[in-house]
Amino acid sequence: MDERERKGARPRRTGMKDARRRRPDRNAQRPTGSGARRPKPVKRSSRARRRRRNAVIRWLIFIVLIIAAIGGFFIWQRYGSSNEKADLEQYYELEEENDVAVIVNNNVVRKSDNAAEQQGDTAVSPGKMYDGEYYIEYSVVRDQINKRFYWDSNENLLLYTLPEGNVTVEVGSSEYTDITENKSEDYVILKTEGSTAYIALPFIQQYTNMDYTVYDDNPARVVVTSEWGEIQTAELRRDTEVRYQGGVKSPILTEVSKGDKVTVLEDEDDWMKVGTEDGFVGYVRTSSLRDITAETISREFDEPVYTNITKDYTINMAWHNVSNSDANSYILETIAETKGLTTLAPTWFGLADTEGNISSLADADYVNYAHQSNLEVWAVLRDFHGGINSYEETYEVLSHTSKRTQVINQVIAAALETGVDGINLDFELISTECGEHYIQFVRELSVRCRQNGLVFSVDNYVPQPYNEHYDIEEQGAVADYVVIMGYDEHTEGSYEAGSVASISYLENGITDALNDVPAEKLIAGIPFFTRLWFETPKTEEELAQEQGTEAASYPNSVSSSAYGMNDAADIVSQAGVQAEWDDTTKQNYAQWDADGGTYKIWLEDSQSLEEKLKVIKSNNLAGVAEWSLGMEDSSVWDLILQYVN
Repeated sequence: MDERERKGARPRRTGMKDARRRRPDRNAQRPTGSGARRPKPVKRSSRARRRRRNAVIRWLIFIVLIIAAIGGFFIWQRYGSSNEKADLEQYYELEEENDVAVIVNNNVVRKSDNAAEQQGDTAVSPGKMYDGEYYIEYSVVRDQINKRFYWDSNENLLLYTLPEGNVTVEVGSSEYTDITENKSEDYVILKTEGSTAYIALPFIQQYTNMDYTVYDDNPARVVVTSEWGEIQTAELRRDTEVRYQGGVKSPILTEVSKGDKVTVLEDEDDWMKVGTEDGFVGYVRTSSLRDITAETISREFDEPVYTNITKDYTINMAWHNVSNSDANSYILETIAETKGLTTLAPTWFGLADTEGNISSLADADYVNYAHQSNLEVWAVLRDFHGGINSYEETYEVLSHTSKRTQVINQVIAAALETGVDGINLDFELISTECGEHYIQFVRELSVRCRQNGLVFSVDNYVPQPYNEHYDIEEQGAVADYVVIMGYDEHTEGSYEAGSVASISYLENGITDALNDVPAEKLIAGIPFFTRLWFETPKTEEELAQEQGTEAASYPNSVSSSAYGMNDAADIVSQAGVQAEWDDTTKQNYAQWDADGGTYKIWLEDSQSLEEKLKVIKSNNLAGVAEWSLGMEDSSVWDLILQYVN
């Protein structure tokens, strides 16, 4: 043992350091050749490989989950149900503190689509609350609840016409007149804001077959039912939401519970438009409904009945165009060759001015001669050829209650003085704006005629979209007879030549009128005249002047003159042409070239009139009327007699 061992020193570890020093350099060049020893390859751990593989899988799964989450988010964004609540104030268009939502027959009435009068550029609210009472704007009442209410904004009067007379209410009053009886309510009946009138709900119901329910909050609203009959109803099979539009992203109007009943309004496949009992109109999923059934709803109400003066024979009336008092003296000559006539309608009364005064050519001797010939006289009242002759002037008269009353008083007085049997109303200058005033005039005149034993008839164009405001349905309710003038298909102002009264014009007019007027009240007018047309091609200058107008779409200039039957036949004969039967119009037609243009004429004669009379007879109408006496060929009376009497 050497000295260090004896002193306890750590024994030297030989070989280790040297061994470390001798560890081969991994970067050194390995020996080659057959005698060289290759180092053993280092085996990779399978556990490490698994760890790496699992890590990759975990990352892939994570990425897939991220993608799925993003995709799910976008799918939810697109298809998931929204919990957004609709702004009901905006939905019902409520802006002022006392505005009230109005729902009539499952239709939400809004300012933007309310047919109410416009105050400047601002639409008026369809409903209001004053002193705790609910009110509906007049035009909503008129157009959607009860059209017999009438508001005179010029004289601040609310009227409702009953068969015996008017109910009259003044603004701001709880008192009113029911024909002749003074009555009162415990609320103000009529409120106004500017010229806009609001009628108290309970007062409307007095004269209307309607039910209503009011809701004081969320928001304040009125739910009105005034249409009765068959509806579609359904129950909710589960709790769900009523949405503003079909689709899960549409805002929610209200929530409905399982078992609640709704009215089904429209089927839109996956979604149904429904009305709830508390006045929300929106959409629910079709799958949320069950037991869709037809249900009849009704309410007991005594509707006012307008009695009528009805003749027990078929009417055969001829208008007699009387333009001056001298024409009255020719009455006996005028009717001498007629056969089968029951009624004469002389054009005696007109509006003389815009104050409600009338002009009159009424003649008691004329009436006596007619009565001696067993003819009734229904004197015509017109709004033209009498002193005024414009839409604006007619509007001025009819839009004032006092002026309408003045006209009616004077007409009735003149009728009674001369002994006429009826009044025939022929107003043709009625604008769309004047429509409500005109039909109120018809109601009021019908009451006064009935009270005085006068037959009341009203003349109309054949029904067309442009004259809907004449309201022949209401005429059919309040008048004794409604006359449609089955002529003037083409008039003096037409842009092209054409028949005055083709068969289809009359047929369609009768068919459309019968939708609103019972056959036993409907009289069809036929013409004793036609028009001779003269047609020339337009020049380049004329076409340039008309550019952008309706006239520009017609290549020819036309003019025309009216002729009676015999005169029209003579014109064709003198032209040396032969009229040929046109099976489309059911008239004899002729044309010829002369005077640098082309003449065209669709004749009215016995052959064409017979086709018209066949249509009238087949529809069992109340009768026929002819315009005008003196323009006919005498042979037509035997023909008319065959079909009418």
